[in-house]
This record gives sequence, C-alpha cells and structure tokens, in this order.
Amino acid sequence: MTSESNARVPGRSVGQRGARSREHGRRVRRFYVLTAASTLVPGLGLIPSRRRTGWTMVTLFVLALLFVCGFALSRGLASSVIRVGVSGAVLLVATFVIVVGAAAWIWGIITTARDNYPEGMSTGPKIAMIVFTTIAALLVFAPATQAVRYANIQRSVLNTVFDSIRPDGAVGPGEGDDPWADTDRVNVMLIGSDAGPNRTGVRPDAVIVASVDTQTGETVLFGIPRNLEDIPFSAKNPLSEKYPDGYNCGNDCLMEYVWMLGEENADLFETDDPGLAVTKDAASQILGLDIDYTTVVDLDGFQELVDAMGGVTINVKDRVCIGCELVNGTVVGTTGYIEPGKQHLDGFEALWYSRSRAESKDGDFSRMRRQRCMVGALLDQVDPKTMVLRYPALAKTLEDNVRVDIPRQDLDEWADLVLRIQDADDIKSLPLTNQNIDVTDPDYAKIHAMVDKAVNPPEPSDQPEPSSSSSSSSEPEPDEPSPSESTNKDKLSDIDATC
Repeated sequence: MTSESNARVPGRSVGQRGARSREHGRRVRRFYVLTAASTLVPGLGLIPSRRRTGWTMVTLFVLALLFVCGFALSRGLASSVIRVGVSGAVLLVATFVIVVGAAAWIWGIITTARDNYPEGMSTGPKIAMIVFTTIAALLVFAPATQAVRYANIQRSVLNTVFDSIRPDGAVGPGEGDDPWADTDRVNVMLIGSDAGPNRTGVRPDAVIVASVDTQTGETVLFGIPRNLEDIPFSAKNPLSEKYPDGYNCGNDCLMEYVWMLGEENADLFETDDPGLAVTKDAASQILGLDIDYTTVVDLDGFQELVDAMGGVTINVKDRVCIGCELVNGTVVGTTGYIEPGKQHLDGFEALWYSRSRAESKDGDFSRMRRQRCMVGALLDQVDPKTMVLRYPALAKTLEDNVRVDIPRQDLDEWADLVLRIQDADDIKSLPLTNQNIDVTDPDYAKIHAMVDKAVNPPEPSDQPEPSSSSSSSSEPEPDEPSPSESTNKDKLSDIDATC
C-alpha cells in the first residue's frame, strides 16, 4: 500500500507542474493579446480587468471614429482635410484632442500590460514583455507627435502667409450652403518677384491675373507684358496726379518698373506696401478688371516650392535653354536644355522654364506663355496627399517666400473654390502679345473688350457652320492668309493646348 502510494507521487508532481506550465502560458498569451487589443482600440484590452473604464474608452473611440468618417464622407476626403488645415481654431482644437486622446490611449496600453502581467517571470520573457509594451505605446505616440507637429506648422503658416482682414473693395464669400452664390467672379493677381541680394528694388518678373468663375471653376489667365508702356492709373491712385496721362516716358516707364515707382513715392500712400498697391492698380486699369486679391511669390523660393510639391509635369513646346542669358545679341552661359515633349520638371528646371528668354522666338511673349502654362499646371496638379508628406519643407518655403492677402477667416471657402477649379479642369489663357496689342502704344479700350469677351463669352450661335464643300469651293484672296496660317490672336486658348 505504501509502495503504491509512493509510486503515484511523481506522477502527481508532473501533472501539477504541467498544469502550472499551461496556466503560465495562458497568462502570457493573455498579456500579449489584451495589450495588443488596447493598442488597436484604446481601452479594449482593459474590459476584462476594468470593465467600466474599458467600455468608456472604446465607446468614445468609436464615436470619434464615426464623427471623422461622417465628416469625411459628407464633404469628401480631400475637402475635409483642406477644411481642417485652413482653420486655425479647428487646428488648435484638433491639437488638444490629439494630445489628450494619445495620452489616454497610451495609459490604456500600459495599464492593460500591468493588469495582465504574469508573476514569477524569468528575466528573458520579462524583457520581451517590456519591449512589446514600449513598442505598442510608440505606435500611438509617434503618429500623434507628428500630427501635433503638422498642426503647429500649419497654424504658423496661416498666421505668416495670409492676412487677417479682407482688402478694401475685394469681393469675398458669404454665408449659406454655397458661400460663392452671390459672387460671379473673383480676380487674383499673381506676381513673381525677382527681388534678390544682387538687385535694386523689386521688378515683377511675371504678372498674371487669374479670373475665376466661382460657380463653375472655369478660369482665365491673363499675362501682362513686362515691357508694356503708357501704364494707366486710376483716379484714386496718388500717382495719377503726377502722371495724368499714364506712366508714359518710353522705355524708362514700363510695367516692370511700376513697383519701384510706388516705392519711390511711398510718402504719397497710406499703405505699408506701395509697390504692390501701384502694381495692383495698374493691372486693374490695363485689363479693365477689379483685382480682388494678390499673391506674391519670391522666385528664389519658387524653386523650393516646386521641389516641395514633388515637381511639375509640363508639355514643353520648344527647347528651353538653362543658365542662358542674352549679351549684346549673343546667347551665353548655357548649361543645358529642357527638351520638347512631356517633361517632369524639378524646381530648378521649372524656374528656368518660366524665366528663360535668351533663345525664345518671341522673347518675353514666349516666356509669358510658359509662365501661364506653369501656373495652370501647378493649379491642376497640386495633390493634397503629396502636400501632407512633404509639408514641413513646403511650409518653410511658404513662410519665407509667399505672401497672400486672402484673409484667414475666408480660407475654408477658398478651399472649396480651388477644388472647383480642379474639378472643372478648364483653365484658359488669353495672351496679350505683340500679335494682338502694341506694347509701345497700347489701345486699352481694345484690351478691355478682349478681356470682357474672355470672361463673358457670347452664347454659342445656333446657325450651322458653313459646309466643307462651300468653303473649299472658294479660293482665298491673294492677300488673305491660308487657313493653316490664320489664327485668331485675341481668342481664348485652352491651357492644355497652349502648353
């Protein structure tokens, strides 16, 4: 009897050790599963040990997720991201929510790990569990930190690049479901500034006015020649008394010198930026449009801007030289070329594509066409996802090189307008060149009529086009250009066809 009992003892010991081992393994698995659950969904792994706290955290997370998804679905993902990004108040609230939410989430991960930590662990498994918990917490901490960083960067951009008040006389969005319902068009002047350490004053390298139909998003780009003479000023411009017949002293009074003219007469103005004020007034008088807003881009920063956007794709019409300049009628300094065809340009190449004129057939006018192509391409190709990935570099470039007088409180509505422009995919261009205007003696009444026809096109005619047989039966007059040679130089052209 005694010997039989003693024989059973080792078996019982092995069974007990096996049971303890299985229980220990179950607790280890429970630790990893519940800690992972709290990493995926905040508080989910706490439900077995802290039911009320766990369910509260899960419920708040689900409600927040439903709110975000509903907001994104109601407005579209791109529109939702932009709307959050252009509101300083929303960014501030979002920062607070992210910090509090991430802290609670990480607390839930660590507490879940502590509540389910198996006692009596050896050193190796204990270190593995600590490492696992740390990685789980970092999976929440790292993206939350990055989100807070981006939000703070964006708030800095909003406060640095954009104004706080709407310019006098500028149209703007209203209230209601469609804030642009009562605004037919909005006109924005885009200026490429060539200010730099080796230059005196500011001479705009590019002056382009974008006129946007706020309902359809259809946009017309007007390029104003730098060498335009007889620049008119409005009666409200203090310089109109000094130049009652316009800024008309020949080659010394060109459009590119208007900015410096304003700065030289700063005492006549009540603004801190007389150069911009005079340029805006002159562009308005030249085109016969009320310029509502202005965007000034330092061309040194333009290169960084394009690089931060990931480059830009352009259909290059003619070979463009890089590094070149015209000296006494000879092209010198060429270091390379941008070849014809569809090309993806980096910032350096995009800058030379927009500025090069040494080998251009039409000099400034060819360059103006390329500048309008560049503006159209940037408007069409800006990608919110790329902007998010490259945003720290982009934000720094914007703060250092871009000024926009659109007020911060209107940016939400402007985000919608930009999306309408992209959805319309209808950017047109009206070139003002030596083929349809005389830059030395411009007929501004004619220019105004061309511009008005561009922004208010006539309704399509119901009359049928002449048949091909009738048109082919009549030979062109001797002095009449052939159809292949004849073009309507004051007609709108689609930006894609132009480029």
